Amino acid sequence: MSGIPHDKYEPKTRFEKWLHERLPIVELAYNTLMIPTPKNLNWWWIWGIVLAFTLVLQIITGVVLAMHYTPNVDMAFASVERIMRDVNAGWAIRYTHMNGASLFFLAVYIHIFRGLYYGSYKAPREVTWIIGMLIYLAMMATGFLGYVLPWGQMSFWGATVITGLFGAIPFIGEPIQAWLLGGPSVDNATLNRFFSLHYLLPFVIVGLVAVHIWAFHTTGNNNPTGVEVRRGSREEVKKDTLPFWPYFVIKDLFALVVVLAVFVAVIWTMPNYFGHPDNYRMANPLSTPAHIVPEWYYLPFYAILRAFTADVWIVQFFHFISGGIIDAKFFGVIAMFGAIFVMALVPWLDTSRTRSGTYRPMFKWFFWLLALDFMVLMWAGAQPAEPPYSTISLIGSIYWFAYFLVILPVLGLIEKPKTPPATIEEDFDAHYPPEPAE
Repeated sequence: MSGIPHDKYEPKTRFEKWLHERLPIVELAYNTLMIPTPKNLNWWWIWGIVLAFTLVLQIITGVVLAMHYTPNVDMAFASVERIMRDVNAGWAIRYTHMNGASLFFLAVYIHIFRGLYYGSYKAPREVTWIIGMLIYLAMMATGFLGYVLPWGQMSFWGATVITGLFGAIPFIGEPIQAWLLGGPSVDNATLNRFFSLHYLLPFVIVGLVAVHIWAFHTTGNNNPTGVEVRRGSREEVKKDTLPFWPYFVIKDLFALVVVLAVFVAVIWTMPNYFGHPDNYRMANPLSTPAHIVPEWYYLPFYAILRAFTADVWIVQFFHFISGGIIDAKFFGVIAMFGAIFVMALVPWLDTSRTRSGTYRPMFKWFFWLLALDFMVLMWAGAQPAEPPYSTISLIGSIYWFAYFLVILPVLGLIEKPKTPPATIEEDFDAHYPPEPAE
C-alpha cells in the first residue's frame, strides 16, 4: 500500500496462510496500521481520525433516523417531532446527528487549512488534495440535503433559494432546477429526492475517503517541515518515521476523546445552539422568513454569493461583454463555486519550491490573513444583505480570490524562504533532543 519501504506482513498460523491466499485482508490491515509515519507530526494532524469517526457516527445515526422519518411534506415535520418525543433516546440520536454535521465541517475546515499552511497539496500529493476537495463538495451537498429534511421554515426556504441558484444558469438553468425539484417548486417530490440523495451520498463519501487514504498511503504523509521521508534503505526510513501503531493511534485516540468530550457537552447542554429558531416552525410556502440564513459552515461562501451585486463594476463588465447573459445572480453563483474551485487548483497556483509555510516568512502573514478573512466572511454571511455587510463581504471575497490567483503565484517568485532541516530526524531531534547515553 505504501511507497515507503517497511516491514511486510508474513502470515504465521495455518489459518492466516489459508486466508491470506484467498483474501489478504489481514495484510491490508497490517500495512495500514504499520505504515511508517513521519515522527515529527504535531497536533494539527489529529483531525483525520476525528473526521473518520464523525463520518461513521453520522452514517449510524442517520440510518437509525431514517427508520423513523417520513419523507412526506404533510408528515415530515411531525415525524421529526415524534423521533424527539416518542422514540427511545430519539432526542439524543437526532441531536448527535444534527450537531455531528457541525463537528464534521469544523474538523474538515481545520484539516483543509492545515493542508494549506503546510503545503500538503504539493507534489506528489496533488491527487490526494483533489480527492479531498471532492469529499468536501460531497459533504456540502449532503449537509444541504439533510438540512431540508426536518421541513421547517428555514429548511423550505433554504431549499428554495439554493435550488434557485441553478435557475440562474443561462439556457440550461431552468431545466436543471426543475429536475432537482421534481417539479416547478419545492414540494413533495423535492423532499423525496433530497431524502434519497441524503441517504446515498454518505456512502459515496466513504468510497472517496477510502481512495483518499489509499492516495496518501502511496505517497506517504506530509509533515510540518515538508521534508520527505528518506527512502534509500529501511534503516534510513526508520530514522525518520515511527509505525502508525501504536504511537500515532494512541495520540489520535487521546485527541478524539478530548474532542468528543466537548461534543457531548454541546449535545447535553446546548444542542440547538447552531440551529435557527425558524426551523422549529413547520414549513409554510406563504410565509417567508425575514432573513434566510444557511447553516454556519456554508456562510463564507454564502457571503461570496451575495457580495457581487449589480452595482459592482466587475459584474457590470461581464454583463456588458456577455451581452447581458451574465447577470449579478449568475455571477454570484460563479463566484461561490469558483471560491472552492481555486482551492482545488492550489497545487498549481502555489509556485514556491518550499513546501511548509513554517519556513516562509511572507507567506505566513498572507495565510493568517486568509484564515481571518474566512472568519469575517462567515460572520458577514449571517448578516442582512445590506451595507455595510455587503461591502465587507465584497472586500473579503476579493481577498479570497486574490490570495489564490495573485498572492500565491507571486510569493513563489519574490519570497526568500528559510532553509528547512535536511531530514525529518534532524527536525525531531531539534524539538526532542535524544537522551545522552549512560
